[in-house]
Amino acid sequence: MKMLKKCFILLLAVTFMAGMSNFAFATDNQKININTATVKELVKLKRIGTKYAERIIKYREENGPFKIPEDIMKVKGIGPKTFEVNKDIITVQ
Repeated sequence: MKMLKKCFILLLAVTFMAGMSNFAFATDNQKININTATVKELVKLKRIGTKYAERIIKYREENGPFKIPEDIMKVKGIGPKTFEVNKDIITVQ
């Protein structure tokens, strides 16, 4: 009976954590416009922390809006791997 209780508690914990993971990153149907997003919105992208979010904003302020999602790779420190994991949720419109 104790083992069953432990398994049930573990199952609840895992279910809760899986449900909370939706809040950590942007979802597939939630696009992030890199031309208008704030730091708070940009950090929802995978592999993008505050430092990189600030770089994205600085880049667009200095160079104008991004024309295509791939332009995010022009920001120092953001390369193909970061773009690849975010390409489906990045928009420029």
